[in-house]
Amino acid sequence: MAERFERLGWRSRSSSWCGYEVGTTWCEVELEPIDGQDVLLNGVVDPSRFDDLAALLDRFGLTYTLELYDEDVDLLRETRREG
Repeated sequence: MAERFERLGWRSRSSSWCGYEVGTTWCEVELEPIDGQDVLLNGVVDPSRFDDLAALLDRFGLTYTLELYDEDVDLLRETRREG
């Protein structure tokens, strides 16, 4: 998964045995494998670019749920794509 981000010019580095950190100017996320091909993304996304991240995950053909929280851990926005 990290390689897909790298091909688009994102930074990538190994952060654990199986995890990677990927980032660009508006997003820094940790990619952690969870089950099979499922990947957990967590980190910081510029709220104005939330839809851009969703569109990128759509391009990758992934099923996902993205949640955007504020500093008080209140859910501001959620979007999902089911397979």
